[in-house]
Amino acid sequence: MSAKGFLSVAETADVLGEEYWAKKGDVDLFLYRKVCPSVGSDGKRPVLFLVHGSSQAARTSYDLKGPGDDEYSVMNVFAKWGYDVWTMDHEGYSRSDRTEGNSDIASGVEDLKCGMAVVERETGQKSVMMYGQSSGALRAAAYAEQCPDRVKGLILDAFVWTGKDAPTLIKRSEKLDEYRSHNTRPVDRAFYESIFTRDKPGSSEPHIGKTIADVEMEFGNSVPSGTYLDMCANLPLCDPTKIQCPVLIVRGEHDGIATEEDLINFFRLLPNPDKQFIVVAGQAHSSTLGINRHRFFHILESFITFPARLDL
Repeated sequence: MSAKGFLSVAETADVLGEEYWAKKGDVDLFLYRKVCPSVGSDGKRPVLFLVHGSSQAARTSYDLKGPGDDEYSVMNVFAKWGYDVWTMDHEGYSRSDRTEGNSDIASGVEDLKCGMAVVERETGQKSVMMYGQSSGALRAAAYAEQCPDRVKGLILDAFVWTGKDAPTLIKRSEKLDEYRSHNTRPVDRAFYESIFTRDKPGSSEPHIGKTIADVEMEFGNSVPSGTYLDMCANLPLCDPTKIQCPVLIVRGEHDGIATEEDLINFFRLLPNPDKQFIVVAGQAHSSTLGINRHRFFHILESFITFPARLDL
């Protein structure tokens, strides 16, 4: 049991979790899948693939659970709604191999290519709905550019395009030399707690950072620095004109990673007219773990189930 009654990862009797592994050369990549056997049927459940960000691995991002019915697990929520939900640890995170690399965005795209091969093998589905949060959104967008036939719909949450005037990135850039010279960066309990207080204190439960630290610190006191380097020095990394699928951009009202102006400029250039831009009031950087996360779950599910056009 973790802080204030939170469970470190969400396990329930009605949702089945399964572990898988992908190979990227000599690197082993951990994948995790959840389905609810009583809802839907094998081969017919739509696939939702969740891509994690810079500091938290897959299950601390998408598979936490609070006490009682206070659900934090995106994987549980969507599995119970009939989805086949997948996520993976990128190289250097949690249960995937820790290497000498810095796990930058380009490396993350290669991870996704390997992970998606496992998804296709196990589900028979080549194309999925893909959600990414923060640098995970950069990974997902870059993957959709390179593999357009693999992504039927793209959800970019806490996304950043050019990074212009983003308060968090301006502050983070003070350590740019460190990110360039070291392929990992240190993390501790105070750091994980700061993720949920830096933009808007009170936008997440006060103990969620402690809970995540309980899990993440079991895997060491550092994480790869590549995505921080990319977001501080190498933006833009994605070309909106090359993303062909429908896109939903979600921004928390208080998110310090990207300004609304930056995201609207990206949104305007997306070529598919099936595109949505939503600002979630009261949310900060972590939509899936904020106190208003149930509003976010609704937004995500509404986009995924948006009816197809009848005029094509």
